[in-house]
Amino acid sequence: MSIFKSQSMEKNIPSWLTILIAAACGIIVANLYYAQPLVGIISESIGLSATSAGLIVTLTQFGYVIGLLFIVPLGDIMENRKLVFFALLLTGIALAITSVTKQEAPFLAASFFIGLGSVAAQVLVPFASYLASDSSRGRVVGNVMSGLLLGIMLARPLSSLVADYFGWNFVFAFSAAAVMLLAFVLLKVLPERKPTTNTSYKALLSSMWYLLKTTPILRRRAAYHAFVFASFILFWTTVPMFLAGPTFDFSQKEIALFALVGVAGAIAAPIAGRLADRGWTRPATGVALATVIISLLLPLQIHTGSNTGIVILVVSAILLDAGVSANLVLGQRTLFSLSPEIRSRLNGLFMAIFFFGGAIGSAVGGLIYAKGGWSAVLWIGAAFPIIAILYFATEKKKKDMLHARK
Repeated sequence: MSIFKSQSMEKNIPSWLTILIAAACGIIVANLYYAQPLVGIISESIGLSATSAGLIVTLTQFGYVIGLLFIVPLGDIMENRKLVFFALLLTGIALAITSVTKQEAPFLAASFFIGLGSVAAQVLVPFASYLASDSSRGRVVGNVMSGLLLGIMLARPLSSLVADYFGWNFVFAFSAAAVMLLAFVLLKVLPERKPTTNTSYKALLSSMWYLLKTTPILRRRAAYHAFVFASFILFWTTVPMFLAGPTFDFSQKEIALFALVGVAGAIAAPIAGRLADRGWTRPATGVALATVIISLLLPLQIHTGSNTGIVILVVSAILLDAGVSANLVLGQRTLFSLSPEIRSRLNGLFMAIFFFGGAIGSAVGGLIYAKGGWSAVLWIGAAFPIIAILYFATEKKKKDMLHARK
């Protein structure tokens, strides 16, 4: 039994629980990104051909999208604590398999289930919003999302550094142990939350299309973030190649340290949440989108591998991560102001749509860099948030803030 009393408790989430949920989200979502800088050595170890190596990342991402659409919505009809527990058990088992297998088929299958189970993080975010009061919801969501964003930003450099010292297997083995421990800790400390919605799973999934059609602010916020997330993934997919190239000639460790610098941008998440609580979502959104545009135009000033060029890249990385972090929190804070009975479905749809934008950024990044170089990457990257801010300029406050129906 939980150490909390249940849904009748006063909605005033303790600070320690917010921190725990934030840390949990970061630990969980990091599993989506550990393999990305390790694809080469993993594929060589398990006998995967160079042409098939990309499946390691692709299957994990595909599993995550499937989970967003088919598991996260269960948060609206299933007891949330148990849903998180079973999803984490699945993730932990899959991570353990990847850490010991030497064959490609089991590894790829486990990669899919790592992504599928990692959607537990997206069950926890609306769960935290449910526990928060209306006046503190933005702050709580911002704090939780800062943990999730730290997980995304730290995963790649940490996996590179750990694999360099202990081998790639250790990365997955350690994460498997951490996720398993986390599953039982959350089962113990999270309050019980049994949704009151009385509907079947089939009807639940059918309602998602209806929600997408009848919730204009969902479509808008998802579109805004799909564009900026495409830029985010585009930048972080290609900047290691640029840094390793002739302009800077960075080593892998230096590239990993550069990626760590961008973590500073996560500070924007709780700030954005507080601004949303004060009713400043619209101006804050404009600032966030403009910040992303500036972050991608700024590195166009780099012409040589000087210290000034490195400083410009560092500032650009921090601004990019800050703008994306802020926009994400502002979007989720807006959606979590709608009916509690549909928050999990809204969050699943929101995440799946903008994740698709990230997939586009990932898919075109290497191609653009190979064909047009670093400048082409920056111009294409800036085009995405420019489209978003033009679309944002058409937003009509009253019309687009209408609440969705159940």
